[in-house]
Amino acid sequence: MNSVIPSELSLEQRHNQVAAALERSEQLRRKGHYDQAISLLLDALQHGVDKAQIYYRLGNIYYDAGKLEHAEYVYRKVITLDPLHINAHHNLGVVYRQQKRIAESIKMRRRANKLARQHPERIKLNPQQVRYARRYARRMLFWGLALTAAFVLAIFLWLSR
Repeated sequence: MNSVIPSELSLEQRHNQVAAALERSEQLRRKGHYDQAISLLLDALQHGVDKAQIYYRLGNIYYDAGKLEHAEYVYRKVITLDPLHINAHHNLGVVYRQQKRIAESIKMRRRANKLARQHPERIKLNPQQVRYARRYARRMLFWGLALTAAFVLAIFLWLSR
């Protein structure tokens, strides 16, 4: 990170430092450099801001690294900090499934789905999910318009008999 002591930074600077650490840790995760990403995020916790985001990213990295117990711990920590963090509930359910804790997995996935219905504004999609959702919406729009046109044509033909 930076050689400046986190307490000497303004709130905005601390948020910026954490944002940079989150971005860099994601790059490291994609390259498989899990230990470096984890170390970077643990250092970022010293800034005292955006802890839920940092822990959530740590959970993703621990999961990718195969450290399911660590992932479970930090996802629980995220939920403690932000009880409405839908993705943390979902991912904790995925961890439970990997650990063969099926009942707990189902419970967490249901809780995530319930939170998503109650708080749709809290759903955070990654860029790949956004592309998929847009593609799906375009397909539905196309087929919806095609079905509507077919229906109108059928009515027109029926009335013109």
